[in-house]
Amino acid sequence: MEPGSDDFLPPPECPVFEPTWAEFRDPLGYIAKIRPIAEKSGICKIRPPSDWQPPFAVEVDNFRFTPRIQRLNELEAQTRVKLNYLDQIAKFWEIQGSSLKIPNVERRILDLYSLSKIVLEEGGYEAICKDRRWARIAQRLNYPPGKNIGSLLRSHYERIIYPYETFQSGANLVKCDTHQFDSEEKDKEYKPHSIPLRQSVQPSKFSGYSRRAKRLQPDPEPTEEDIEKNPELKKLQIYGAGPKMIGLGLTAKDKTLRKKDKEGVISPSTVMMKEEPSGHGKVMSTMPKEDLSHSLEPGTKMTMQLRKNHSSSQFIDAYVCRMCARGDEDEKLLLCDGCDDSYHIFCLLPPLPEIPRGVWKCPKCIMAECKRPHEAFGFEQATQEYTLQSFGEMADSFKAEYFNMPVHMVPTELVEKEFWRLVSSIEEDVTVEYGADIHSKEFGSGFPVSSSKGNLSPEEEEYAASGWNLNVMPVLDQSVLCHINADISGMKVPWLYVGMVFSAFCWHIEDHWSYSINYLHWGEPKTWYGVPSLAAEHLEEVMKRLTPELFDSQPDLLHQLVTLMNPNTLMSYGVPVVRTNQCAGEFVITFPRAYHSGFNQGYNFAEAVNFCTADWLPVGRQCIEHYRRLRRYCVFSHEELICKMAAFPEKLDLNLAVAVHKEMFIMVQEERRLRKALLDKGITEAEREAFELLPDDERQCIKCKTTCFLSALACYDCPDSLVCLSHINDLCKCSSSRQYLRYRYTLDELPAMLHKLKIRAESFDTWANKVRVALEVEDGRKRSFEELRALQSEACEGRFPNNELLKQLTDCLKEAEACVSQVLALVNGQEVRIKTPQLTLTELQVLLEQMASLPCAMHQIGDVKNFLQQVEAYQAEAREALASLPTSLGLLRSLLEKGQQLGVEVPEAQQLQQQMEQARWLDEVKQALAPSAPRGSLVIMQGLLVTGAKVASSPSVDKARAELQELLTIAERWEEKAHFCLEARQKHSPATLEAIIHEAENIPVHLPNIQALKEALTKAQAWIADVDEIQNGDHYPCLDDLEGLVAVGRDLPVGLEELRQLELQVIKAHSWREKASKTFLKKNSWYTLLEVRPRTLTHNLLCPWPGYCEMTHMRACGFEGCWDRRRGNVKQGNHGHSPSVCLPQVLCPCADTGSDRTKRTQWMEKELGLYRSDTELLGLSAQDLRDPGSVIVAFLEGEQKEKEGILQLRRTNSAKPSPLALSTTASSATSICPRIAGEQRQYKQS
Repeated sequence: MEPGSDDFLPPPECPVFEPTWAEFRDPLGYIAKIRPIAEKSGICKIRPPSDWQPPFAVEVDNFRFTPRIQRLNELEAQTRVKLNYLDQIAKFWEIQGSSLKIPNVERRILDLYSLSKIVLEEGGYEAICKDRRWARIAQRLNYPPGKNIGSLLRSHYERIIYPYETFQSGANLVKCDTHQFDSEEKDKEYKPHSIPLRQSVQPSKFSGYSRRAKRLQPDPEPTEEDIEKNPELKKLQIYGAGPKMIGLGLTAKDKTLRKKDKEGVISPSTVMMKEEPSGHGKVMSTMPKEDLSHSLEPGTKMTMQLRKNHSSSQFIDAYVCRMCARGDEDEKLLLCDGCDDSYHIFCLLPPLPEIPRGVWKCPKCIMAECKRPHEAFGFEQATQEYTLQSFGEMADSFKAEYFNMPVHMVPTELVEKEFWRLVSSIEEDVTVEYGADIHSKEFGSGFPVSSSKGNLSPEEEEYAASGWNLNVMPVLDQSVLCHINADISGMKVPWLYVGMVFSAFCWHIEDHWSYSINYLHWGEPKTWYGVPSLAAEHLEEVMKRLTPELFDSQPDLLHQLVTLMNPNTLMSYGVPVVRTNQCAGEFVITFPRAYHSGFNQGYNFAEAVNFCTADWLPVGRQCIEHYRRLRRYCVFSHEELICKMAAFPEKLDLNLAVAVHKEMFIMVQEERRLRKALLDKGITEAEREAFELLPDDERQCIKCKTTCFLSALACYDCPDSLVCLSHINDLCKCSSSRQYLRYRYTLDELPAMLHKLKIRAESFDTWANKVRVALEVEDGRKRSFEELRALQSEACEGRFPNNELLKQLTDCLKEAEACVSQVLALVNGQEVRIKTPQLTLTELQVLLEQMASLPCAMHQIGDVKNFLQQVEAYQAEAREALASLPTSLGLLRSLLEKGQQLGVEVPEAQQLQQQMEQARWLDEVKQALAPSAPRGSLVIMQGLLVTGAKVASSPSVDKARAELQELLTIAERWEEKAHFCLEARQKHSPATLEAIIHEAENIPVHLPNIQALKEALTKAQAWIADVDEIQNGDHYPCLDDLEGLVAVGRDLPVGLEELRQLELQVIKAHSWREKASKTFLKKNSWYTLLEVRPRTLTHNLLCPWPGYCEMTHMRACGFEGCWDRRRGNVKQGNHGHSPSVCLPQVLCPCADTGSDRTKRTQWMEKELGLYRSDTELLGLSAQDLRDPGSVIVAFLEGEQKEKEGILQLRRTNSAKPSPLALSTTASSATSICPRIAGEQRQYKQS
């Protein structure tokens, strides 16, 4: 059963390799490295490093090409066989006067080819009918059981296939000569593969593609009325021996219409008639021209009865039945329209019931038509020329419409399944176009190419020289093709491929079974299938077994690149197949004789070329022998290639030279044998011929088509022919004396060439022996460094391959150079040695042993020995110093400096270094803890402890570390205690703090928190002294001073008992001031209490009753007594308690401070000049204002001056009229003191 679209299973993936940049730099070397793995699959994929992205160099605007046309269902081998069978059976019925219409069974086209093949496999038509096995036939054709399909298949077989098979088998021919195509004639008909075009076979101009498509289209059944009206339908009626065509719906007309006239109807004679041969040759009797109009009407047959009307008896005797050889019953004799042979209608197999109308041909002519070989299949060129843009638009449009989705969203798996469904379908004709085998020489390569113009950018120059550039790879030094001068298109010169979806490349192997490499520049993926070389013959056998009809007409069909076969079909017969999807920027490598095929997933652009390496040479020789058997032309002469490389062996890569030597040896031996056979035949004449100067078509063997080079056999009488020495009996029939040998080299020259190759090939062995003797010191003599270097240079000049001996030699030289470098660093002075890492004593000893073991003679060994003695002497001196501990720091330092000068690390030097570090650290600790030294901080102590941890352990160091750790622990604990005192909410008393500070002073470490605590205690003691001074002074303190002391005391982290007393006094003073403000100041007054007092005093002086007013004022303010100017305080009265604070102002409650402010201010400015504040009048600085004593003295002086001014003002007022007199005119009286005015009113009322 053939796989359908749903049954297609993708083969396993081929190997994929991702080289590193180091591997990628050597293309052929990397391919040789992966060959053991990749060759097992036939193909492999290589992903270059991600940053290897060559620019696309094709001139897009000037790139124009004409693609090939591919009809998908003609690519697949089995499908093509079916289509060819349909063509043959359609031709058979067309000759019979009918057109083939393929019936449908169970809603699908009946596969006539498979039906015919299965019937044949089951034993034939008669056997199946006898055993009634048509149900089994239906089952094998995958039709469901139980629907009587077997009978339907039998009916179709009988109507369509059985008559054709009868003619094919020749069962209806008795003693009829048929044209047999033996193998020789087939070879003559076969035109071998043409290399320059690869696919030179073009389809016929009158191809049957449209006919194939039409046979699958259902047509309406013609009726009897249509047949009568349409003369064309009359011609399509079947009057042959077989059943009528299904679908035509025709039945035989009245037999009286057949040519069986017994009424003596006279028909005119034919235009040309046969007569019996006479002594004068074949005589033809010709009718007069005027009788042509009376000839037979179309569609009638001339019977023997009609021909008897002619007078010639010879004419009558000539028309006898070819089956029974009798001429009786002439009314039933038929004359063939193809060959004019006669047959009785009852002698035909199967017999005809009556004379047919229309064109009729005998079985021999029908067989000749059906047996005619098919024209070779190939691709035809499209008529339209494309640019890359126009082809891409067409390709994308086709794919998008076919799958009904954007091209980039079509899964590759879906395209793959659909492709194999289409190529296996005989119902669907899908045609695509493929721009294949486009010559890069003409259209330009996709890779940058170096040219004489030199207009490439640096990046393009890099890619133009890359070995992975397909223009460069075939001509690399390791490639065989670089020795071919001609530019072989497709092999040495890349070909370009512009693909669209479903465009395919069929199963094939490369010319001469070479390697191939394909690079996809851009576009959608290309799907590949590959078969390894070991299974190449198996694949060929499977395809020939399944489609023998194709290979009978085209023996080298697989070399034509026109045939596919489903990978699942091949795998079902045991052929190993792998697949891969090649994406843009990836390479695909095919290995020698690895069959490969594939198709494009969409619009893309690829480039491919062939290359050959040394391992290909044996394969190439086998390929030539294979071509000989197939009689296929060669692309180049393999012998010429070998001889050309052998002529210049010094230019060959060593691996290539070895491979060429082996091939040349086999070729010389074969040439000796062939020339000996020529001598045995008696051919002694010979002449030299420069075959390489002849065109290939002038030096090809006429038998096997091989291109000759070493020798050929020619004939003096047949100058246009020659043969290779393998076919000396096929040249001509001339005498051996006329034949002669044409040779390129004599048998003496060939061994000379072989000897040069041997020298080149064995040069490696000679060199290897020298190296082996030198490295192993087999003769007991160590080679000098210069001699070993010369052997290495010889390997480079001879281009020897990388090998173990060369690696050992290189390692030996590197090791010797390293030893010399180390010795020079040791003995050439301190400046050189400082730049190099120091050696240990063990390394120095190993160096000496290494130099002695090297197969290289080194005179520096003596210097190393002397230096080792100096190191040993220093080692003894260091041991002595270590034994006499304690050693001074100076001695330790001098010994260490001496060791550094030597440049060698000895164990004692490390001990000296440890001792010096211990001594240095102990000195630092001692200095830090010395009583005379300033105390170090905790950070310093911690640093010493950290440094001590790195110092090597010793009793003294351990003791010092322990003491330092204990000291640090105590210090940190006191620091924490001091920090707690500074930050705690509950403050401690000065006595407690003094005890903490006293204890901490015994620790020889500077403690920041203790120091801060000490400063806080000092401030607290000073604060207490200030408080005592203020409280015990002559004057009460000012409120501002008390508030300042309270603020300072609160900020101190010390518990102060006096602070609470001061806070109470300040609270009382604030309380009294609030009461005074409420008493003497109106609400929202602009004045302060200080501004009110001077106005009160002024009122008292202006008042004519100052005593009364002052007493009243004092009572209103809650004070009794007098103003003590000496002390500046107010004595306590019975109505309140005065604050123990200096209040230098006695306020008058009757001062109208809130009314008529503007007039009063202007009056006072004019009259008294009292617009400035009291503090300004005092003339004190800001510093004096903070001293209560200074303020009081200043107030006293100001008060004295104010008194004098007020007394002067009183005297002025006394001289004015009495206030009592003025009271009579109350409307004009203005009382300065409203309170007095009120009392006067009370006095009058009383």
